[in-house]
Amino acid sequence: MKKVGVAILGLGVVGGGTYQILTEHREFYQRTQNVDIVVESVLELNRERTRALGVPSDKIASNIAEIVSDPDVSIVVEVIGGVEAAREYVLAALNAGKTVVTSNKELFCKYSHELERAAKRQNAGLYFEASCVGGVPIIRTLLDGVQANKISSMMGIINGTTNYILTKMTNEGTSYEESLREAQQLGYAEADPTADVEGFDAAYKLSILASLAFHTKVPFTKVFREGISGVSKEDIADAKELGYILKLLAIGKQSDAGIEVRVHPTFVRKDHPLASVNDSFNAVFLTGDSVGDVMLYGRGAGALPTGSAIVSDIIYAATHSENKYSTFKNTANADKDTNFISDFKSAYYMRLTVEDKAGFLAKIATVFGKHNISLVELLQKPGKAEDGKVPLVLVTHETHEMSIRKAVAKINSMEGVAHVDTVLRVVS
Repeated sequence: MKKVGVAILGLGVVGGGTYQILTEHREFYQRTQNVDIVVESVLELNRERTRALGVPSDKIASNIAEIVSDPDVSIVVEVIGGVEAAREYVLAALNAGKTVVTSNKELFCKYSHELERAAKRQNAGLYFEASCVGGVPIIRTLLDGVQANKISSMMGIINGTTNYILTKMTNEGTSYEESLREAQQLGYAEADPTADVEGFDAAYKLSILASLAFHTKVPFTKVFREGISGVSKEDIADAKELGYILKLLAIGKQSDAGIEVRVHPTFVRKDHPLASVNDSFNAVFLTGDSVGDVMLYGRGAGALPTGSAIVSDIIYAATHSENKYSTFKNTANADKDTNFISDFKSAYYMRLTVEDKAGFLAKIATVFGKHNISLVELLQKPGKAEDGKVPLVLVTHETHEMSIRKAVAKINSMEGVAHVDTVLRVVS
């Protein structure tokens, strides 16, 4: 039976979960996968964590040099997070000919070209299933499940923190601030939640997934990004009345015109499959030219779900002798022949505060008409909002992003409009 030695860099939440799975399931993998996976070494400065997990003292390394020089270690698992130290350690492992498994979406998003170059040079493996969507096997699906297809679109909920916050706001009517505080208390959100709530985390993941799905480099800088910190409970309540549920969506599309990649809060119809994905769960909806629609759903974070993805990569690397690399030219920047669409098309939700006067809606409709925007739905809330003004909610047909921006700028300058409170996109 083949024996494979593993080193784990970091025993935090995910690293601890990985260690637990590997040690508890060792005999199971021997029996089902015909491979003996042994944790030979861990790099963790917090000795309390190592003791809590029962790591033998002789398995605790003092530095990365000990690990990369250990002939018994063939796979290095990076779960320390961050970028600079992780980048240094991963490159050291790859340059030593070790296969690397990582869960680090920011590192892989920004430096996969550099890591892959080192891996190819040493004929080492580079695996990253756990970098996107936790325990949901989206990377393996794109690489080994739907490769017979030309993927035209992907749309998903790929950040558990924001999905938990929006679920709370939708189901309980709480404010963004209240929901965020609860998410932090439960450990779903960091003390500084910026990476999650402003869409950076989802944008890193979409960059990785879109590159794989569309077989061309999609840099993070090409992803349109908008977070959820400006969303109000009034928007969620009004849209819910119209039959919509708010989600932070990552959307990627490929057509003859080019590629569009965007992350932003989006209203979806309540009967859409993604509308029922709640709390910290994630889901990705793929469309291929042969298979049609495919949806993957599961836990997007956590010690064991993410550890499951890491161990899946370890087993794959241990049982496959040939290393696979990108199906596209993996460089720091996009290929010069790839066109990215910034003026994408979408339907839009808009909430305004306007004077309660006859004929005012006709003036707004005139502005929309000049920009080729037509209305689908209108909701005028009864009662006075402030100083004789009332809230007005509109949903448009699909139109161009630049058209809606120009229309909003014009409406904001109109006499009688207090302000355009919210503009959010809608999956029509």
